[in-house]
Amino acid sequence: MARKSIIARQNKREKLVEKYAELRAKFKAEGDYQALDLLPKNSSKVRLRNRCKLTGRGKGYMRMFGISRIKFRELASNGMIPGVTKASW
Repeated sequence: MARKSIIARQNKREKLVEKYAELRAKFKAEGDYQALDLLPKNSSKVRLRNRCKLTGRGKGYMRMFGISRIKFRELASNGMIPGVTKASW
């Protein structure tokens, strides 16, 4: 599991991105890059990282499910994810 501080930092960034999204879009459309430069760095969407919703793990993230590969395998083996079965041939 990721450290609590890393998860908290990510949540803080997500809130900042949401807060400044309209303002950033407006400045970009106008081409006002000096005003964009004055906004907080963490309000940029590219600074976000996809993280597992259950553990906060940053690597091995599966977009379709929003969780890491490790949690996916664990939940799929227990039959907790609908429609996912173990392949055998």
